Amino acid sequence: MPTAIKFENISKQYRLGLVSTRTLTHDLNRWWQMNILRREDPYLQIGEVNDRAHKGNSEYVWALKDINFEVEQGDVVGIIGKNGAGKSTLLKILSKVTAPTTGSIKAKGRIASLLEVGTGFHPEMTGRENIYMNGAIMGMRKSEIDRKFDEIVDFAGVERYIDTPVKRYSSGMTVRLGFAVAAFLEPEILVVDEVLAVGDAEFQKKAIGKMQDVSRGDGRTVLFVSHNLTAIKSLCNSTLLFENGCLAHSGNTSEIINIYLKRDYSNNNFNNGKFNLINHPNKKNKFGIINAELFCGGIEKNIIETGEPLEIRVTICKNSHFINPEFGIVLMDDEIRYIGINNNHIGIQFNSINKNEIQVAFRIDRFKIFGNKEILVNLYFGDDDIEYECIYNAFSFYTNINDVYASGRLLDKDFNIMYDPDFSIKILQ
Repeated sequence: MPTAIKFENISKQYRLGLVSTRTLTHDLNRWWQMNILRREDPYLQIGEVNDRAHKGNSEYVWALKDINFEVEQGDVVGIIGKNGAGKSTLLKILSKVTAPTTGSIKAKGRIASLLEVGTGFHPEMTGRENIYMNGAIMGMRKSEIDRKFDEIVDFAGVERYIDTPVKRYSSGMTVRLGFAVAAFLEPEILVVDEVLAVGDAEFQKKAIGKMQDVSRGDGRTVLFVSHNLTAIKSLCNSTLLFENGCLAHSGNTSEIINIYLKRDYSNNNFNNGKFNLINHPNKKNKFGIINAELFCGGIEKNIIETGEPLEIRVTICKNSHFINPEFGIVLMDDEIRYIGINNNHIGIQFNSINKNEIQVAFRIDRFKIFGNKEILVNLYFGDDDIEYECIYNAFSFYTNINDVYASGRLLDKDFNIMYDPDFSIKILQ
């Protein structure tokens, strides 16, 4: 397949806090060098990587640094990474919202972008007027827009409000119309940032289906940024992982997602087989819950395979004799859906270790959660109606797809969040 997009040594630097060089002479010199002589910014300095969580020593940061990759025509490429990793900056450069500090992008065909709610819409203009304006900006003739107009309105589901100024639309309605315009006006390259999260579940399903149709049926190229790894996995055949403005990994979507999850896991206070919870930001007391361990078949593991036994052991430090101790645990998936809840009133066993500590064991004989997911663990500990600890997102672990039915193949990616390996099928005569 021919190359649709080629990124060559793309870098983007920002100066924190200030726009100018602080002196009029330097500002004029920068303008002359860059705009008249077409040279590089003479005041460009080597900056730090864009780690948003830590204060740096330089006022210059690299939002992107030396990005090189190619996207073939018809590919659907996912872009993942933590907030501040450079994903949106990359798409803004591709969409020519901002220019790169260094490097160049070569793209073949029209680009339609949906980078944030209301991208390219004028709030005072009606939905109808904005459709025609966006089409004209993309270089389309009125006859082409006329032909697609009814499909756009029907997909967006805003027919009743199509002649109402967009400023009166809700954020969800605006995203619906914006996505419909971007997808139906036949761009060769469709660029979608995290905006689909604003829409409801029905619209998200429609939008992902439309992106699949655009790529597979029409052979157009899609770049899709999302924190919804399930959507990335179902839609994208390849994925890019960004970290601190750098392209860390690229390749098969499932493999890249696993790398992303495992890297995140390694930063989860996990040492020597234990999660250290003593310094957890949500911890209230010096005593109480101090660590947790994950076991799979009696072996400490950080990735749980679907269908394997799971045991979570939590160590609690005493500060006095217990009267009526209570321990609770709640498991949620990465879409904040409850998948398991228990406490010592409904099955958890207390095992005394010594006079200073007790250990609580939470066991699941067969972990029935399907897919590559992050599982969030919330912990509670109290005594005789006194709450000692309630640690939200105490730690998390990850699951891998496994051959749970021993059929020689993995479950289909469209399976639901849970499966039942005890469910049998047989042929009746």
